[in-house]
Amino acid sequence: MQVRRFWLLSVFQVMALAVLIWLLATYKTPWNAQRYLGTAMTMVGVSFIIVARVQLGKSFSIKPEAHELVTTGLYSKIRNPIYVFGTVMLTGVFLILQRPTLWIFLLILVIVQVIRAHREARVLEAAFGDAYREYRRKTWF
Repeated sequence: MQVRRFWLLSVFQVMALAVLIWLLATYKTPWNAQRYLGTAMTMVGVSFIIVARVQLGKSFSIKPEAHELVTTGLYSKIRNPIYVFGTVMLTGVFLILQRPTLWIFLLILVIVQVIRAHREARVLEAAFGDAYREYRRKTWF
């Protein structure tokens, strides 16, 4: 059952990214420097989210769980690359949409991501002990 949930979630994420990219490509804002920068940031964010998600593999979960301590690839430098590049992606989306009020949502999201990262860190530290503390010492966020 766990494998089935993993693949269903993966398919949903790919479909959601495809819809996001289509919506952003057809959105009715002028193609100015802000939109070009936003598009580049969105593509970089999406690309690295996909890489991080693949590298995390079956250790990915919605709620904090300790399956395996992944310390290779992007995870060798950043403990939470999905959060980091998710923020890059959303920053790009908000630049494309050109709606200043969305920056408040981004600020709230960053605060929520930091709280989630701390909760996950507690779970991983409890499960992996010194190995996680050493990993945390060597990586950013």
